Amino acid sequence: MDCDPGHDDAIALILAGAKHSALEILAVTTVAGNQSVEKNTKNALNILEVMGRKDIGVSVGATRPLIKPASFAAQIHGDTGLDGPKLPEVPTLKPTAKHAVDTIIESLKQSTEPVTIVATGPLTNIATALIKEPSITQYIESITIMGGGTFGNWTPTAEFNIWVDAEAATRVFDSGVPINVFGLDVTHQVLATDEVIQRFAKIENPIARFVVELLTFFKSTYKTHFNMDGGPIHDACTILYLLKPELFTMQHTHIDIEHQSALTYGTMVVDLSNVLQKENNAYFATAVDVPKVWDLIENILESYAQ
Repeated sequence: MDCDPGHDDAIALILAGAKHSALEILAVTTVAGNQSVEKNTKNALNILEVMGRKDIGVSVGATRPLIKPASFAAQIHGDTGLDGPKLPEVPTLKPTAKHAVDTIIESLKQSTEPVTIVATGPLTNIATALIKEPSITQYIESITIMGGGTFGNWTPTAEFNIWVDAEAATRVFDSGVPINVFGLDVTHQVLATDEVIQRFAKIENPIARFVVELLTFFKSTYKTHFNMDGGPIHDACTILYLLKPELFTMQHTHIDIEHQSALTYGTMVVDLSNVLQKENNAYFATAVDVPKVWDLIENILESYAQ
């Protein structure tokens, strides 16, 4: 899991790392995105501590995009990148000595079966791993990402994760690896409203309370900045899909990333109508069964008490 925690990244980690999860987290790697890589790493370590998952290593990754300067989303995630919950200033857990890119390469090569890369931040680490060791594509089951969409949330046409490092995203989409994309088109369908938050508040365990704190803060920032009635659980959609693919409607299509225009930099060009008649290179999520999403999340949060 390559991430920049982030409230929605935190929820993705919690969903993937539950005790009885069907998923095995081989490693967590961090990247600059929602906040600096240092703050994102601290958040990842604190989240794993809250989860009781001291067995999962965290490796620090890219401090900035491949080409452009770093850009952060403090107005959405706060100065810490995870404002809302009260977390230790100095995590008990420590990161590994390996760089995230090396952890990605080694995790892939050492696995006895194909590995899914879940990327919920800018794609800098993933692109760098593909550049450094092109042979790793043979070990990848899929790259499942949160990013992009047919509209934007950081510019009129660009979503934040793709906009931060469009050059890296271009490299990933040109890799030939199977890609699953969860962009704003689908993540904005899954809003944690007051009703959802109150539902989760009835679950009496520390993880559920932590998630309620995350969602409460996230809802407030999305109301302030986007006038939305709930916080989209963007990154969590990647894990929900891996756990229950049938919850999502996916369309096989061709996706390009704009990385040259100053006006539309970071735009994901999703050819849902096959106008360009290019070879399909990604599965793009267009719809989701929202009631069943909340049911699944509720079941996972309840499992943390067992």
